[in-house]
Amino acid sequence: MKKITPSGRARSGWKWKGIGIISAGIVIGMLVLAGGFTVMHKTSDTAFCVACHSMERPLAEYQGSIHFQNHAGIRAECADCHVPNQPLAYLLTKVGALKDVYGEVTGKIDTPEKYNAHKLAMAESVWKTMKENDSATCRSCHSFDAMDILAQRTEARQQHPVAIREGQTCIDCHRGVAHILPDMSASNSAGANKLAAAAAQTSPAAKALYAIKTQPFSLNAEQDTPAGTLLPSTRVEVVQRSGEVIQGRINGWQQEGVNNVIYAAPGKRIISALVDEHAVASIHTSGTQTDSETGLVWHQVALDISLNAKSLVQDQQQIWQYAAGLMTANCTGCHGLTALKHYNANQWIGVIKGMAPRTSLDQEQLRLLTQYAQKHASDMATSENGALEGEAP
Repeated sequence: MKKITPSGRARSGWKWKGIGIISAGIVIGMLVLAGGFTVMHKTSDTAFCVACHSMERPLAEYQGSIHFQNHAGIRAECADCHVPNQPLAYLLTKVGALKDVYGEVTGKIDTPEKYNAHKLAMAESVWKTMKENDSATCRSCHSFDAMDILAQRTEARQQHPVAIREGQTCIDCHRGVAHILPDMSASNSAGANKLAAAAAQTSPAAKALYAIKTQPFSLNAEQDTPAGTLLPSTRVEVVQRSGEVIQGRINGWQQEGVNNVIYAAPGKRIISALVDEHAVASIHTSGTQTDSETGLVWHQVALDISLNAKSLVQDQQQIWQYAAGLMTANCTGCHGLTALKHYNANQWIGVIKGMAPRTSLDQEQLRLLTQYAQKHASDMATSENGALEGEAP
């Protein structure tokens, strides 16, 4: 029989103690891990999300959306839209949600007034995240590859191929699908300020400029009396520049019998300028044509005007980028973005008037948005230099 020494018994005892400690550590680790997953899961449950008083309003908005109730009986819960499935993104989202707990404890949005004051910032934070992760949570249910685009409604059938081709993500067009859009007035104004800053940097050598807003003009620099009103996005050919004063020319079309309106193209109700009665005689006519469909007579015209350069930009695309932002931010509450070529130039007038009460747009922004939609409509075309088809160069 082998004799066991005292030192051998000691080593054996430490061995079993070590195994016991490791086993206990594994069990505790598993319990902590299981507890952590349980907490993560429970705090992602819709019932938990809407348990706070401050969530009553977003809950009501969500319950009125197609993500809550629809013909297919498929419901997207809070976590389906706000918590990504990827492990790292999931953990970062849960950690980031601690700020919401802090906000609830401190009463940051515990009244309707506070909620409205912070709603835009909260929405923009979510939109930014979804833009950065390619709308990952949306794509967990919706996929271009799985869509039967031909079976979709006309508008979606037209727009989704464009989104695929241009690499757009869901949140680019679908910002108001689960919650009512916030008041976008501050965001809209920020875009206008950016456009004004761009106008201040216009090159003195520019040969063509574009109006960034509705503004008065005179016939020459010596006259202080306004001769009419220039509409946003109207093209002005620079004839002469003296400091901040531009002597330029606007080209367009005049309908027979409507002498005080200059339109951007014949047959299209795209207003470039409104001319006061005393200045109508200064309009020069260079040609005439008759619309074969309506029988209306249109005169190709030009008018020399004077105005301040600080309200003009050299790059028309800067105006269109601002207008596109207005459309994205204000026109997705009830539907995705409507393709600009879905309507013709004259139809867009009524469409935007109908949508206006549902947006945060003021009259000036609505004018610019109307010009943007009209000049990119189904019956419009532009040349490389930005001039409209039918517009005198």
